[in-house]
Amino acid sequence: MIMVAVFSAFVFGHNEMVRPIAFALAVGVLLDAFLVRMTLVPAVMALFGRAAWWLPRWLDALLPNVDVEGERLAPVPAGGAAGADEERAAEDERGAARR
Repeated sequence: MIMVAVFSAFVFGHNEMVRPIAFALAVGVLLDAFLVRMTLVPAVMALFGRAAWWLPRWLDALLPNVDVEGERLAPVPAGGAAGADEERAAEDERGAARR
């Protein structure tokens, strides 16, 4: 919306060469933001289902495993350290199954 506001401001300027370019950019950004990114992309992702999130194995091997939500920092289960090791092994198996 900021880009649309900035481009629209140039439409009302005095430079006749900039006005049509600014108008085209404002309309293009507005259509991209609302029509494409808020309508078409979610609809296509809903049609594809889980396939929309598919990642090739070779790419998954190259990407780092980033723990943004801190699941690895969860408290140790009541079973002690052995339980935590088993839980990590189960997580690794689930990750390998997804690949």
